[in-house]
Amino acid sequence: MREIILDTETTGLDPAKGHRIIEIGCVELLNAIPTGETFHVYMDPERDIPEEAFRVHGLSAEFLAGKPVFAKIAGDFLTFAGDAKIIAHNAEFDLRFLNAELAFLDLEPIAGDRVIDTLALARRKFPGAANSLDALCVRYGIDTSRRTKHGALLDAEILAEVYAELTGGRQAHLVFGEGAGVIGSGGTSLLAQRPHPLPSRLSPDDLSRHSAFVATLGGTPLWNAYLFPQALARKEKQA
Repeated sequence: MREIILDTETTGLDPAKGHRIIEIGCVELLNAIPTGETFHVYMDPERDIPEEAFRVHGLSAEFLAGKPVFAKIAGDFLTFAGDAKIIAHNAEFDLRFLNAELAFLDLEPIAGDRVIDTLALARRKFPGAANSLDALCVRYGIDTSRRTKHGALLDAEILAEVYAELTGGRQAHLVFGEGAGVIGSGGTSLLAQRPHPLPSRLSPDDLSRHSAFVATLGGTPLWNAYLFPQALARKEKQA
């Protein structure tokens, strides 16, 4: 499954008051794992940058002068996003701005049911707790030392780590027994399965010495449960 982690920086808080997007940062995930593909662009908002906004992201009108306007990058952004799910923190904010910019160009808006809000996920998981991006990074031990100012691509990269923690996407479980393998989120195997197992490279002497070692462990070693689950079950039933 393809997903896009997205963050924006803007000139203010409300597109209805003439505020514009000045930076977009996106990180591509495939089956919950970053692929290394990103989309990042600065834009000229064709207006001033209020001081309070500058203090947040450090992007000045002088720096943005000469950068492309949203209309010039809209096609590239939409192509990169494709039909993937979009993940954002406080997604309603980013979605309002993106759809306002798309509306200026008479382009279709991004549907709300296509967007996953990590703030909503965090509030369900940690009700009553602080769930800002910074607070979640502290909770999960994610390094934010490089984040001296808000930046769309940097925040998207950090949010990708937070999203993985919120959804368990990076946790793998080792399953013993028939069909054992490494299982990722959603029960999907992360390892390709061979149609025919490779022949064992262990010699009879190797097997004999290993069995002698296992016998010294006492009780019912977990190794036996892996190799001989049915025999072990019969033994425990007879005990």
